[in-house]
Amino acid sequence: MEAFTRFTNQTQGRDRLFRATQYTCMLLTYLLEPKADKKELVMKLKKLESSVSTGRRWFRLGNVVHAMQATQQSIHAVDLVPRLCLTLANLNRVVYFICDTVLWVRSVGLASGINKKKWQMWATRHYYYSLLLSLVRDLYEISLQMEQVTQDRAKREKLLSQDPLGYSVAEEETEWLQSFLLLLFRSLRKHPPLLLDTVKNLCDILNPLDQLGICKSNPGIIGLGGLVSSIAGIITVAWPHLKLKTHTS
Repeated sequence: MEAFTRFTNQTQGRDRLFRATQYTCMLLTYLLEPKADKKELVMKLKKLESSVSTGRRWFRLGNVVHAMQATQQSIHAVDLVPRLCLTLANLNRVVYFICDTVLWVRSVGLASGINKKKWQMWATRHYYYSLLLSLVRDLYEISLQMEQVTQDRAKREKLLSQDPLGYSVAEEETEWLQSFLLLLFRSLRKHPPLLLDTVKNLCDILNPLDQLGICKSNPGIIGLGGLVSSIAGIITVAWPHLKLKTHTS
């Protein structure tokens, strides 16, 4: 109970819970909408989803500052690829949160002349760029982990056998794809923060891909992806040691 209280006292924690609720409503609406006897429940779920979505904007109002701070920190990353990817990703997040704030201003009636469609498209585009760059960073980190696992296994094989050809990543699987997936599984199993971050970014990118028309989807897939991403986010907030770290100078 103490851990839950500590979690909900954080703005990020509350936002993750609201986000999980929002996408759960979206998923349930998609599943129940075809059923004629569930129309009333579907209407309630849609209203709840809309209310939660509006409420989440209050939590995001200060995120511009957090994104700017994250940009300053990522500039000092030791490795070039994470430094470049994270800095550009955070800059796009800054623009996204600015657009999101403008949309909030319009939604509360402070500036009704704002073109909602245009600002919404800008926000979605920069959110997409941010996630894409974060995924590039994840793929880079995964490649490093796979290389490390391969080297570690080669060392173990060398100790067990003097045969220089004794080691092969594919010795347990004859197919290349199976060997690759096995190596990927072993790499991510040894690095849970990287697994969580990759899953979160992959699930998050489904929404902007759909909104930008790059890869059309349906509310069910987007809802499921958002729910999985929210659970991954809740885990990293509740257990900070599972959040993917960046080594800085």
